Amino acid sequence: MSMLSDMLRDMLSLVVPPSCPVCGKPKPSGGTVVCPMCEVTAPLTNLWREPHNAMCERFWGLMPMERASAFLWYVEGSPWRDMVHRFKYGGEWRAAYDMGRWYGAELRESGLYADVDVVVPVPLHLGRRLWRGYNQSEYIARGIARELGVEVDARSVRRHRYNSSQTSQRADERWDNVEGIFRVKRPERLRGKHILLVDDVFTTGATIMSLGSTILSAVENVRLSVAVLATSRHSLRLKP
Repeated sequence: MSMLSDMLRDMLSLVVPPSCPVCGKPKPSGGTVVCPMCEVTAPLTNLWREPHNAMCERFWGLMPMERASAFLWYVEGSPWRDMVHRFKYGGEWRAAYDMGRWYGAELRESGLYADVDVVVPVPLHLGRRLWRGYNQSEYIARGIARELGVEVDARSVRRHRYNSSQTSQRADERWDNVEGIFRVKRPERLRGKHILLVDDVFTTGATIMSLGSTILSAVENVRLSVAVLATSRHSLRLKP
């Protein structure tokens, strides 16, 4: 994404008023990602404001983690959940990038992610990327990275094995499904850095923990943090 593409979109909005990616209603051009009503009612977790939170606890004893947070609560039947589903499966990659920028601005304001050196999105297998046309986690990552003022590295780690979708699998099946699916291709690009791993949805954490473990075993002197766009209270073992 570039500043030029943002300028072109702003020019287009003068002709075709933008709509809110959540409710679909018109929203002011040049304003926030969503309409004013959706902005004030957004199910934000605010976990990024806390150095130790329920998301961090999900990694305890499994993987060393500097910071961890999610932006939105994933609620069944919520239009926010539908929005995530659309940019994951419906081609609405722009919404993924815009939500990433919103999230990134909050991460920057919190100050807890100020020492992040590079953002690494959870990779898609080449076959799935060709079928879908893009990696939604990469667009979220690019939005976050822009606000944090750091680079995105979407090439140093690859998903070298095609695995089935996690969506309909049990928790134990998810862990087996992601074992050994990632490979670090360019460890020298990540060595000595604080890496922010980015994904769209956190359920059991199997995928992002598999990615993090692969990096830790292949790259020297790295620190990891995690930022996911959405999770549920159930996934973090919190009461409804």
